[in-house]
Amino acid sequence: MKQSRVNVSEAKAHLSRYAARVKNGERIILCERNVPFAEIRPLHPTPVGRRPFGLAEGEIELTDAFFDADNTLAGLFTSDDPLYTTDDNPKS
Repeated sequence: MKQSRVNVSEAKAHLSRYAARVKNGERIILCERNVPFAEIRPLHPTPVGRRPFGLAEGEIELTDAFFDADNTLAGLFTSDDPLYTTDDNPKS
């Protein structure tokens, strides 16, 4: 892949020219006082269409503990909670 070094002032003055070069596969190294600090490069093409279903099949395993009740979360909804009320006027 071809690459060029360009000072920021030059890139700013001719951005569309450098953008066209990037579209053609070239990498542009941005410099400030001839010291490189950033790179502009082409992106990989984004796949078109929907991703196939089940790409991660077999990669994730859920144990039985995943489906167990979370006692901390359940405790927030019990009458032991001082903010929990059953009437229409919650305590504040």
